[in-house]
Amino acid sequence: MRTRKRPTETDARPRGSWLLRLLGVLLMLTAVAVALSRAPDRPVQSLVAQWAPPPSDFVEIRGQLVHLRDVGPRGDPEPVLLLHGTSASLHTWEGWVKALQVRRRVVTLDLPGFGLTGPFTGAYARPGADPQDPAPPADYSGDAYARFVIDILDALKIERAVLGGNSLGGEIAWRVATLAPQRVASLVLVDAVGPPFEPSPTAVPLGWVVARTPGLSWLSEWLLPRALVAQGLAGSYADPTRITAQQVDRYFELTLRDGNRRALGQRLRQMKIGEGAERIAAIRQPTLILWGAEDRLVPLAVGREFERRIPGSRLVVLDGLGHVPQEEDPARSVAPVLAFLGLAAPAAGATAPAAAAAVGVAASAPR
Repeated sequence: MRTRKRPTETDARPRGSWLLRLLGVLLMLTAVAVALSRAPDRPVQSLVAQWAPPPSDFVEIRGQLVHLRDVGPRGDPEPVLLLHGTSASLHTWEGWVKALQVRRRVVTLDLPGFGLTGPFTGAYARPGADPQDPAPPADYSGDAYARFVIDILDALKIERAVLGGNSLGGEIAWRVATLAPQRVASLVLVDAVGPPFEPSPTAVPLGWVVARTPGLSWLSEWLLPRALVAQGLAGSYADPTRITAQQVDRYFELTLRDGNRRALGQRLRQMKIGEGAERIAAIRQPTLILWGAEDRLVPLAVGREFERRIPGSRLVVLDGLGHVPQEEDPARSVAPVLAFLGLAAPAAGATAPAAAAAVGVAASAPR
């Protein structure tokens, strides 16, 4: 019988040595990846030249310096105020602004916590209700944003406005309409947040998941791979091939604005989907609801629920577009808005019956 040789300590050394080497290589690769992904905050001054060319302006409102653009006829009795969504900026509306500013005064701004405006400061930097954060954060609730927008209207001496908003911006718009209905002439809700729904886990950007998770949120304040930003933006488009490198650069660099990542975490942890949604049924302003048919973040069912709850509202479904139709296809998505405001006929891109209904809403809108 052949005797089996027992492995000796000498025989084990090569195997253990290779394991140690492999572990060392993995640690080195991890260190390199972390170093390449490390992205410190950037002072706002370093971003202004690139992302705030004319007609950008900065206006101080109750101690908060706000990045905004105010274009079009100054005599417009009911200016159009457009509000962007989470992690976006006023740049998302540039296509719409070009179409609207010839005949309407149009105001766009970076909401606090995003873009060049940065975190809530001044009178708005009051403690909130975020037990996960050792430092008392500002209040980033939907109603806090709505009160901020009312302050914007006051500062710009706008008595009544057409409020439009995408995602979070749409939520803020309908909240303003319920808090101060006399200030809102009509509403344009674009893939807006409002009625309760269950987000798809695969649709939520990974960066948001990290930012809102206790114990992990600090990572998002130190690391930000550009590829992570690109992944989040791609999820908002029905056709990611439409995304340009400059768009990714913009989202990436403005996320790095000093304090924005911390503010994002606070906002996401304070967010309660469906909170206050019972107030939507009280809205009486003419309302146009636009929805990208391929929206994976806030599904079309939410748009249909808005239409059900708001008397006289109309839903226009935009085939082949995602969560940010105003950015993915500005010309096609603004066409129903022009019709709603009585500025032009709807384009063929919108679903025909819904587009016709939007014209009907326009006819009933007060001027």
